[in-house]
Amino acid sequence: MIKRRLGPCVTFFPQPTTLLTSVDAAGKTNLMTASWVGVVSKTPPTMAVSLHRERQTLVNIRETGCFVVNVVPASLMREADFCGLRSGRQVDKLPVTGLTLKPAAHLPVSLIDESPLNIECRLSGEVKIGDYRLLLGEIVEVHAADEAFDAAGSMQAQAIDPLVYLGGIREYWGLGARVGTAYRDGLDLAAEDKEEPPK
Repeated sequence: MIKRRLGPCVTFFPQPTTLLTSVDAAGKTNLMTASWVGVVSKTPPTMAVSLHRERQTLVNIRETGCFVVNVVPASLMREADFCGLRSGRQVDKLPVTGLTLKPAAHLPVSLIDESPLNIECRLSGEVKIGDYRLLLGEIVEVHAADEAFDAAGSMQAQAIDPLVYLGGIREYWGLGARVGTAYRDGLDLAAEDKEEPPK
């Protein structure tokens, strides 16, 4: 395979598209599209979110110590893109997008009802990285749409239908079809390996 060297950039790296909900000290909710988001620890369950130091969402999270990561399904691509184009300092994004808020279970911040997967996070740390702030949020609750489960209780990814953002080329993509099962399909490459897969 021939490779091109692109230098230090974020081009082509697939990232989840999420909408962060945060609330300021006065109780006003803000929506922000964020793609630099991911799970970084299982014990304790923790998500990391990287925000530019001038974002209103960063101010809100520092004031209240909490936020919700709302996974964006492909059907909400336009709404998510809009929430990344406008600042909460100038625009109330809720009436423009028509999205619906629901109370979280444990924290004073709302979930987006149209999101099939919502993760309540309590701020547990902050790291300065240049112009960005990496926020660590301990997961205190996960909300998943009932239709994302089959009769046996297994989660079905097609019901989540997560939107993926490709930085650099500025394109959104869906996931497409399932191509394999994690912790199982690679075992045929190591048939002699009797170790259990990681949990």
